[in-house]
Amino acid sequence: MNDKNVLHKIFTEKEFSQKELDIILPNFKKKEFLKGEYLLQEGKTANFYWFVESGFIRSFAVDTEGNDVSTNFYTEADIVIDWPSFFMRTSTKENIQALTDCTCWQLDFETFQQLFHSIEAFREAGRSRLVKSYFELKRHSTSLITDQAKERYLRLVSEKKHIAQNVALKQIASYLGITDTSLSRIRKEIAEEK
Repeated sequence: MNDKNVLHKIFTEKEFSQKELDIILPNFKKKEFLKGEYLLQEGKTANFYWFVESGFIRSFAVDTEGNDVSTNFYTEADIVIDWPSFFMRTSTKENIQALTDCTCWQLDFETFQQLFHSIEAFREAGRSRLVKSYFELKRHSTSLITDQAKERYLRLVSEKKHIAQNVALKQIASYLGITDTSLSRIRKEIAEEK
Protein backbone atom coordinates (compact mmCIF):
# COMPACT_ATOMS: atom_id res chain seq x y z
CA MET A 1 0.00 0.00 0.00
CA ASN A 2 1.49 3.37 -0.90
CA ASP A 3 1.66 6.28 1.52
CA LYS A 4 -1.23 8.18 -0.04
CA ASN A 5 -3.56 5.18 0.33
CA VAL A 6 -2.68 4.75 4.00
CA LEU A 7 -3.54 8.34 4.80
CA HIS A 8 -6.74 8.07 2.76
CA LYS A 9 -7.80 5.20 5.07
CA ILE A 10 -7.48 7.61 7.99
CA PHE A 11 -8.85 10.75 6.35
CA THR A 12 -11.69 9.83 4.05
CA GLU A 13 -13.55 11.82 1.45
CA LYS A 14 -16.65 11.35 3.60
CA GLU A 15 -15.09 13.77 6.08
CA PHE A 16 -13.09 16.01 3.75
CA SER A 17 -13.21 17.37 0.23
CA GLN A 18 -10.40 16.38 -2.12
CA LYS A 19 -9.13 19.97 -1.94
CA GLU A 20 -8.95 19.74 1.87
CA LEU A 21 -7.18 16.37 1.67
CA ASP A 22 -4.65 17.88 -0.72
CA ILE A 23 -3.82 20.44 1.98
CA ILE A 24 -3.93 18.10 5.01
CA LEU A 25 -2.21 14.91 3.87
CA PRO A 26 1.20 16.34 2.83
CA ASN A 27 1.65 17.66 6.39
CA PHE A 28 1.87 14.17 7.88
CA LYS A 29 5.35 12.70 8.14
CA LYS A 30 5.97 8.96 8.16
CA LYS A 31 7.72 7.90 11.37
CA GLU A 32 9.07 4.46 12.27
CA PHE A 33 9.39 3.35 15.90
CA LEU A 34 11.31 0.28 16.99
CA LYS A 35 9.94 -2.14 19.57
CA GLY A 36 10.50 -0.63 23.01
CA GLU A 37 11.02 2.90 21.71
CA TYR A 38 9.10 5.69 23.42
CA LEU A 39 6.86 8.01 21.45
CA LEU A 40 6.40 10.11 24.60
CA GLN A 41 7.87 9.86 28.10
CA GLU A 42 6.57 10.98 31.48
CA GLY A 43 7.57 14.56 32.31
CA LYS A 44 7.69 15.71 28.67
CA THR A 45 5.13 17.72 26.73
CA ALA A 46 3.35 16.00 23.84
CA ASN A 47 4.36 17.74 20.62
CA PHE A 48 2.99 15.20 18.16
CA TYR A 49 -0.23 13.55 17.13
CA TRP A 50 0.13 10.10 15.50
CA PHE A 51 -1.99 7.79 13.39
CA VAL A 52 -0.88 4.17 13.48
CA GLU A 53 -0.34 2.47 10.14
CA SER A 54 0.98 -0.77 11.62
CA GLY A 55 2.16 -2.23 14.91
CA PHE A 56 1.07 -2.09 18.55
CA ILE A 57 1.56 0.75 21.03
CA ARG A 58 0.76 1.05 24.71
CA SER A 59 0.31 4.02 27.02
CA PHE A 60 0.99 3.54 30.71
CA ALA A 61 1.55 5.43 33.93
CA VAL A 62 3.70 4.48 36.90
CA ASP A 63 1.78 4.16 40.17
CA THR A 64 2.96 5.25 43.62
CA GLU A 65 4.54 1.84 44.20
CA GLY A 66 6.57 1.93 40.98
CA ASN A 67 4.38 -0.43 38.95
CA ASP A 68 3.51 0.47 35.40
CA VAL A 69 -0.22 0.39 34.72
CA SER A 70 -1.50 0.23 31.14
CA THR A 71 -3.89 3.05 30.30
CA ASN A 72 -4.57 2.24 26.65
CA PHE A 73 -3.53 0.19 23.63
CA TYR A 74 -3.32 1.33 20.02
CA THR A 75 -3.01 -0.36 16.66
CA GLU A 76 -3.79 0.19 12.97
CA ALA A 77 -5.79 3.37 12.22
CA ASP A 78 -5.86 4.45 15.88
CA ILE A 79 -4.91 7.92 17.04
CA VAL A 80 -2.08 7.99 19.56
CA ILE A 81 -2.02 11.14 21.62
CA ASP A 82 -1.88 12.39 25.17
CA TRP A 83 -4.78 14.82 24.75
CA PRO A 84 -4.24 16.98 27.88
CA SER A 85 -0.49 17.33 27.34
CA PHE A 86 -0.89 18.08 23.62
CA PHE A 87 -3.61 20.70 23.95
CA MET A 88 -2.82 22.21 27.36
CA ARG A 89 0.96 22.21 26.66
CA THR A 90 1.67 20.53 30.01
CA SER A 91 3.98 17.73 31.09
CA THR A 92 2.49 14.27 30.82
CA LYS A 93 2.26 11.67 33.56
CA GLU A 94 2.00 8.90 30.98
CA ASN A 95 4.46 7.07 28.79
CA ILE A 96 3.66 5.96 25.26
CA GLN A 97 5.78 3.06 24.02
CA ALA A 98 5.95 0.84 20.93
CA LEU A 99 5.20 -2.79 21.81
CA THR A 100 6.32 -3.89 18.33
CA ASP A 101 8.06 -2.15 15.46
CA CYS A 102 5.53 0.46 14.32
CA THR A 103 4.86 2.75 11.42
CA CYS A 104 2.99 5.94 12.27
CA TRP A 105 2.00 9.18 10.58
CA GLN A 106 3.04 12.17 12.66
CA LEU A 107 1.69 15.71 12.79
CA ASP A 108 3.39 18.33 14.94
CA PHE A 109 1.53 20.68 17.28
CA GLU A 110 2.08 23.87 15.25
CA THR A 111 0.88 22.30 12.01
CA PHE A 112 -2.08 20.75 13.81
CA GLN A 113 -3.04 24.21 15.10
CA GLN A 114 -2.77 25.73 11.61
CA LEU A 115 -4.98 23.03 10.10
CA PHE A 116 -7.39 23.16 13.04
CA HIS A 117 -7.94 26.89 12.65
CA SER A 118 -8.00 27.03 8.85
CA ILE A 119 -10.02 23.95 7.80
CA GLU A 120 -13.45 23.56 9.38
CA ALA A 121 -13.73 19.87 8.47
CA PHE A 122 -10.35 19.18 10.15
CA ARG A 123 -11.55 21.00 13.27
CA GLU A 124 -14.81 19.03 13.36
CA ALA A 125 -13.05 15.69 12.78
CA GLY A 126 -10.63 16.55 15.60
CA ARG A 127 -13.46 17.42 17.97
CA SER A 128 -15.28 14.23 17.08
CA ARG A 129 -12.18 12.13 17.74
CA LEU A 130 -11.56 13.91 21.04
CA VAL A 131 -15.14 13.29 22.20
CA LYS A 132 -14.94 9.63 21.16
CA SER A 133 -11.69 9.25 23.09
CA TYR A 134 -13.24 10.87 26.16
CA PHE A 135 -16.25 8.53 26.04
CA GLU A 136 -13.98 5.48 25.72
CA LEU A 137 -11.91 6.66 28.69
CA LYS A 138 -15.02 7.35 30.77
CA ARG A 139 -16.51 3.96 29.94
CA HIS A 140 -13.27 2.19 30.84
CA SER A 141 -12.84 4.01 34.16
CA THR A 142 -16.47 3.32 35.11
CA SER A 143 -16.11 -0.31 34.06
CA LEU A 144 -13.19 -0.72 36.49
CA ILE A 145 -15.65 0.12 39.27
CA THR A 146 -18.90 -1.46 38.09
CA ASP A 147 -18.00 -4.55 36.03
CA GLN A 148 -16.52 -7.90 36.98
CA ALA A 149 -13.00 -8.55 35.68
CA LYS A 150 -14.29 -11.29 33.36
CA GLU A 151 -16.75 -8.83 31.77
CA ARG A 152 -13.96 -6.30 31.22
CA TYR A 153 -11.77 -8.94 29.59
CA LEU A 154 -14.57 -10.21 27.34
CA ARG A 155 -15.31 -6.63 26.23
CA LEU A 156 -11.63 -6.09 25.41
CA VAL A 157 -11.54 -9.32 23.40
CA SER A 158 -14.69 -8.46 21.48
CA GLU A 159 -13.73 -4.84 20.77
CA LYS A 160 -9.97 -5.17 20.39
CA LYS A 161 -9.32 -8.83 19.64
CA HIS A 162 -6.03 -8.00 17.92
CA ILE A 163 -4.80 -6.32 21.14
CA ALA A 164 -5.76 -9.28 23.31
CA GLN A 165 -3.86 -11.59 20.93
CA ASN A 166 -0.69 -9.51 20.60
CA VAL A 167 -0.04 -7.82 23.94
CA ALA A 168 1.62 -9.35 27.00
CA LEU A 169 -0.84 -10.70 29.61
CA LYS A 170 0.74 -8.61 32.35
CA GLN A 171 0.09 -5.41 30.37
CA ILE A 172 -3.50 -6.43 29.60
CA ALA A 173 -4.08 -7.36 33.25
CA SER A 174 -2.92 -3.94 34.48
CA TYR A 175 -5.25 -2.27 31.96
CA LEU A 176 -8.13 -4.38 33.32
CA GLY A 177 -7.20 -3.54 36.91
CA ILE A 178 -6.33 -7.13 37.88
CA THR A 179 -3.25 -9.29 38.41
CA ASP A 180 -1.84 -11.41 35.61
CA THR A 181 -2.64 -14.48 37.75
CA SER A 182 -6.31 -13.46 37.84
CA LEU A 183 -6.28 -12.89 34.11
CA SER A 184 -4.80 -16.35 33.50
CA ARG A 185 -7.57 -17.85 35.64
CA ILE A 186 -10.25 -15.91 33.71
CA ARG A 187 -8.81 -17.01 30.35
CA LYS A 188 -8.74 -20.64 31.50
CA GLU A 189 -12.32 -20.40 32.72
CA ILE A 190 -13.46 -18.94 29.38
CA ALA A 191 -11.59 -21.64 27.45
CA GLU A 192 -13.28 -24.36 29.53
CA GLU A 193 -16.72 -22.87 28.81
CA LYS A 194 -16.23 -23.25 25.05
